[in-house]
Amino acid sequence: MPAFPPPIVLTFAAADPSGGAGLQADLLTLSSMGCHVLSVVTAITVQDTAGVDGVMAIDAEWVADQARLLLEDMTVQAFKVGYAGSVENVAAIAEIVSDYPDVPLILDPVLLATRSDASPDDDLAAALRDLLVPQATVVTPNGVEVRRLAQEDADELEDASAEDCAGRLIQMGAEFVLLTGTHANTPKVINILYGADGIIRQDAWERLPGRYHGAGCTLASAIAATLANGLDLAEAVHDAQEYTWQTLAAGFRPGMGRVLPDRFFWARESDEDPPAPADG
Repeated sequence: MPAFPPPIVLTFAAADPSGGAGLQADLLTLSSMGCHVLSVVTAITVQDTAGVDGVMAIDAEWVADQARLLLEDMTVQAFKVGYAGSVENVAAIAEIVSDYPDVPLILDPVLLATRSDASPDDDLAAALRDLLVPQATVVTPNGVEVRRLAQEDADELEDASAEDCAGRLIQMGAEFVLLTGTHANTPKVINILYGADGIIRQDAWERLPGRYHGAGCTLASAIAATLANGLDLAEAVHDAQEYTWQTLAAGFRPGMGRVLPDRFFWARESDEDPPAPADG
């Protein structure tokens, strides 16, 4: 046996058969960053690189049984939660992670919408807000997601800024919120890490052309990987952003939809290196 086994990360996520997002994105990212991955399937999806056609949530007891058996067998260094699939699954995951308060929990608040139904599930957003945000070490919303998570009332925070909403998540119990600027209309992507005392760090990255499938999953999994590898939080968040940016700069478009991040960019031989990220 090796003297130094890799850190172990347990991810809860939906399966994405395109390999761009969800469970497959977590597996690729965490493996690329030196972790051993335990995976709990929360839902099965019908999707390609262009969008989601259908979602079937796994029964909550099966979600709980998958995780409990793994956790009785192995010690994990981090949890990562992506799309839970149902309110019942959120409740099951919340109960499980509450038994491990010292293990970092990275929450990527994915609210899927299918091509036939453009509106994500409000009940699922409420469950994330009530059950998982208060237990999260880091929540990684974009500007759209942070508003959906922070709004207990549909009209309550209609005029609130994304920064105010991030602060609201801190008040709800999240230790840190990494608000990503992917959806903002800015020359550079500005990602801001908030804590109880306000802004911890702010990083600026060159905005790359094109639309990407799986960038958010990659970032959240990368944070889980850097924390599992022992970095302090501010450094872990920066290094995870650096890794994610490089995967996007080296991204590829295998189908007719969006670009997929190349999580093993460092293993490819290339005559040209991707452009350097902008200074934070």
